[in-house]
Formats: sequence, C-alpha cells, structure tokens
Amino acid sequence: MTAPQENTLASPVGTTLDRYIMRKQAEFPFATGELSQLLRDMALAAKIVNREINRAGLMDITGNYGAQNVQGEQQQKLDVVANIRFIRALKNGGEACAILSEEDDEIIHTGNDQGRYVVAMDPLDGSSNIDVNVSIGTIFSIYRRVSPIGSKATREDFLQGGRKQVGAGYILYGSSTMLVYSTGHGVACFTYENSLGEFFLSHDGVQIPEQGTTFSCNEGNWFDYPEWVRSYLTQCKERRYSGRYIGSLVADYHRNLFKGGIYLYPPTAKNANGKLRLLYEGYPLAFLIEQAGGKALAGTEAVLDIVPTDYHQRAPLFIGSSAMVDDLVACMENEPAVSSAVGEAR
Repeated sequence: MTAPQENTLASPVGTTLDRYIMRKQAEFPFATGELSQLLRDMALAAKIVNREINRAGLMDITGNYGAQNVQGEQQQKLDVVANIRFIRALKNGGEACAILSEEDDEIIHTGNDQGRYVVAMDPLDGSSNIDVNVSIGTIFSIYRRVSPIGSKATREDFLQGGRKQVGAGYILYGSSTMLVYSTGHGVACFTYENSLGEFFLSHDGVQIPEQGTTFSCNEGNWFDYPEWVRSYLTQCKERRYSGRYIGSLVADYHRNLFKGGIYLYPPTAKNANGKLRLLYEGYPLAFLIEQAGGKALAGTEAVLDIVPTDYHQRAPLFIGSSAMVDDLVACMENEPAVSSAVGEAR
C-alpha cells in the first residue's frame, strides 16, 4: 500500500534538457543526432560559464581584460573566459565545423571538418555588468553548413541569412540560469538546477503576449534618436507604459518575452546602422521572437530578411510584442523621409 506522503516525498523533478532534445529530434528534417549533440555542447559550456560567473568576485575575473575585441570594445575578463569555454565545448563536441564569435575577427575553424553545422555566438553579452551583479547572457545561432562536408567552412556558411537558421537561443545568467532555444518548432525554456547539474524544462511553447506595457531602451540617447522613435516613446509614456531598461540585452529581451513589451536599439547619429550585431544578436533573437509570435524589425525591414554582407555587420533592432512593434511602424510611416533615410543608412 502506498504511503500517504509518498507522492510528496518522491515528486518528479521534471524533464531534463537531454530527454527533451531526444523527444523533439524527429521534428528536425535532418535528424541524425548531430544537432542534438551540438545543443548539449552549448548546455555544457553554459554550466561551466555559470560556475565561473557565480564565483567571479572571489576569483579576480571581473573587470577589464586589457584588450579590445574586433568591435573596438574593451574586453572584460569574463568575455575571454566565456569565449574560451564555448569554443572548447564546440570543438570537443565535434558537430560544429566552425564558429564565429563576437570576440574574434575571423572564423574559428574547429578541426571538425566532417561537422555539419556552424555556430555564430556572442559568448557573454553585457559582461561589464558582472561587476555590479546584474544579469548577463550568451546568445547563439546555428546553421547547417552549405560548404562540402570534409572541407573547411567558408564565409558563405555564415552569411546565409537569418531565415536559414536551424536553431537559435540564449542563456540567461541571473537569479536562476535559464537556457531558451528553438529549432523552428516553438520556443522552450530550461532552468538550471545547481544541485543536480541539469537543465530542466520549465516553460514549453513560450508565446510572447501580443500587447505589452513595457518599453526598453537607453533613454540617455533620446536626443540622438530619430524623431519617429521619440514620437513612439512619447506615445508609450502617454499610455503610462513602464520604462524598464537593464542595459543587458538578454535580460531585457527575456523579461519582455515572458511579460510582453518592446526592446528598441534605434540608429543614432553616432551609429547610423545601429549598434547591435546582426549575425549573433539580431538574427537569433529575431528567430526566437517570431517563433514565440512576436515581431523583429530593423527600420522598415524584418530582421530575418536582411541580407548579410559582413561577419560583424550591425543593424537597428525593434523587437517584441507584435502590437507594440506595429505601433512603432505606424509612427515611422508618419515620417516617410526619416524612414527612407534609415533604410538607406542601413
């Protein structure tokens, strides 16, 4: 006879990432196990980076590294740590033949020329915030290579365009560590259970609310924003929407994905083409938001429709709840000259 408290004492812990991947593998048109293994490799690196972040203040790995990356930005020590960890995990996993990282100028060949996939990534977005214990993240994008199997990966493997992604996701290192990803069949979210060392399914079939009441942008750039962006933000304030801006892309995006809202990084006089990188920030987040029922634009064009020309190409980003993005477009259409100028600048 079952003891009265047995169900409580031995309640299930949930579905692990590995088990979920295996169940969903058949949804992928080239299901041979390689993509599943690649996602496991990303999860392994995320666990290691999570450990490094959690002990950063005790290990002297916060602050500047003393060098600049290809973007001309000061590298943080944790940028370098995360870059090494993800590259090493993908090399050892054997499924990625090449990697494109925000921290490196050119393609990183893994030596796995038989691998069928390439990965573009921002190993640690918002890493300067670690000094003040603010949430940061990793963003990644996966493509099935177009170059011949057995050869070195080429430029064309990474410049296929956002619609060619076979998977994309991010890891949020915050009050809990979460991995959110999609392979084109909806968005799933996994939360890391430290004591077991496993990611467990916490949200499946994630959908962003069609309408939100949160706008996220750096209002310190107000006077550099196009007039139509300022018009939209004024409209948000008139409607008493909440301004929420962490300054960490993954964290701002994650909040809006679950609660509804819009994230804006417009073009400015200083950054006429926007500041965010297309291949490993814009594309993967746009892929996810469309899978979740939202929208992502770069001025007048869907982010995923932009034709890439450079590894580290930049683009404006307006992403979030579909109704809020539509309202932004309405403001833009009232400024046709400005809208045209944004398109030309991009």
